[in-house]
Amino acid sequence: MSEEKKEFSSTLGIVFSCMGTVVGTGNVWRFPRIAAQNSASQGTLIFLITWMLFLFIWSSPMLLIEYVIGRYYKKTPIQSFQRAMGDKFIWCGGWVSSVTFFISCYYAVILGWCLYYLYEMIRLCIVSELPQTEEESALIFDNLTNSAWPALFHGLAIFLAGACVIGGITWIEKVNLVLVPTLLVIIVVTYTWSVLQPFGDYGIRFLFTPDVESLSNAKLWVDALTQNAFDTGAAMGLIVPYATYMSAKNGVVKFATMIPLMNNLVSLICAITIFGTVFSTLVNSNPSLSRTGIVEIIKTTGPASTGLTFVWIPILFGSLGVVGKLLCIMFFLCLCFAGLSTVIADVEHTSQTLCNFGLSRRLATPVCGLLMFSIGLPSALSIQVLDNQDFIWGFALLPSGLMFQALVFKVGWNTFKEDMVNKYGIGDWPLTNVTMVIILIVAPIEAIALLIWWIYDEISATADNDPGSRWYDFGLETLMTCFVTWIALIILLVICNVIAYHIRPSWMRQSNRVGDVSSTVDAEAGDIGMKSMSLDEKRTPGTKPVP
Repeated sequence: MSEEKKEFSSTLGIVFSCMGTVVGTGNVWRFPRIAAQNSASQGTLIFLITWMLFLFIWSSPMLLIEYVIGRYYKKTPIQSFQRAMGDKFIWCGGWVSSVTFFISCYYAVILGWCLYYLYEMIRLCIVSELPQTEEESALIFDNLTNSAWPALFHGLAIFLAGACVIGGITWIEKVNLVLVPTLLVIIVVTYTWSVLQPFGDYGIRFLFTPDVESLSNAKLWVDALTQNAFDTGAAMGLIVPYATYMSAKNGVVKFATMIPLMNNLVSLICAITIFGTVFSTLVNSNPSLSRTGIVEIIKTTGPASTGLTFVWIPILFGSLGVVGKLLCIMFFLCLCFAGLSTVIADVEHTSQTLCNFGLSRRLATPVCGLLMFSIGLPSALSIQVLDNQDFIWGFALLPSGLMFQALVFKVGWNTFKEDMVNKYGIGDWPLTNVTMVIILIVAPIEAIALLIWWIYDEISATADNDPGSRWYDFGLETLMTCFVTWIALIILLVICNVIAYHIRPSWMRQSNRVGDVSSTVDAEAGDIGMKSMSLDEKRTPGTKPVP
């Protein structure tokens, strides 16, 4: 119980913890590969513009909802949905938490890759040299993914995150105050080296060159939205547990605006670094290679470009001599930091959910770790399975966003805007009607429209494909596989919701949801009022009261 009463000790602790949640391998590993997959023959700018657009009309508003309900209800998504929408809609919060949990299971595999690469780069720097060519570097990645090493490092990644989470928010805050600033410094240093490389500007120009024809590609729009959601953690519910440790004095509108902006800037810097490195290396080694040829190499570095960062970053630093060795070790160390800070948030999300169901933190955290390891193990042993999980659960962030929007709709425009934000927060930016229109009108329309467009595009594009890759086949990345998985999860969650509704477990009967929230608001307001009163008593005659 004492854990739930604690708060962040400083604003800096909140900023770096929330940054740690969203800045991770999704920025350094996933964003460059998704950008590569959506690069047209002329360039990638259309994808970048679309991706940035969704920051303002999807990710930032969704994160605002997470900050608000976490701070207001002081519960994880499942019980926040219960208190906002009623006992019959617990399954909606269950969907959000389940999607995030499944993403975290394979995300921990990526952190395992980072840990392996840190070990391998240190070993190479000591006994030999870093890879100089794409073939040498790709061999390291292939050896990793075709061995049992990913399973071992997958387990290590979860163990490290669990060790940080088991001590509660105090430990989490202290860890992120070290991890995140170090990560940001190394990203900036790496970026600076990459843009100064000969022919690196070729890759940067390609990244910022538009190809208008790509606007008609439905997958580009869906990838842009889901990548921005993946980048920022929007609709994943990861911010909700952290927001439970925030008070009325912590401005949720400010955080929901500034942290996603900083996160997207990090992603863009990482994309510039990777594209500049790839073009520089390939033009130097093979001057006759065309731009189209370079783009195809980018797209085929591992299944769905999964090896893009891991293949090309060692090549960049391998060309810099002794300094490059040091930078390479520091880069993968900080990539480990980035992934660890996000997996910490993943473990905290599931652990706090289990705590809300009555488990102690010291039991909930090991249970969470064991489940993450077991479900993520197939992804660790097969990169094809990992790619399948990324396809299914990455797109599932769209329905998750719709769940959060439904929560706001149920709560009501004025209640959410005024009672939960504007009248609750102290010193925050005001929540405007424009943002409310985006949350309740624009965002639902764009989510539904993109889902329909994506479905139509997938059906028309894959109808004549080989068996196993048509939309109605059960393939690794087919609509049928995706929808059957989603429907199975929804059925399971609804069944659990019906059972819980009828047996009324203790966590559902804990307290009246309105009374619980009211007591929290009153306590915070009373605390602030007492501070104001004491200051008023001390003021000298003729001075203005303290607001």
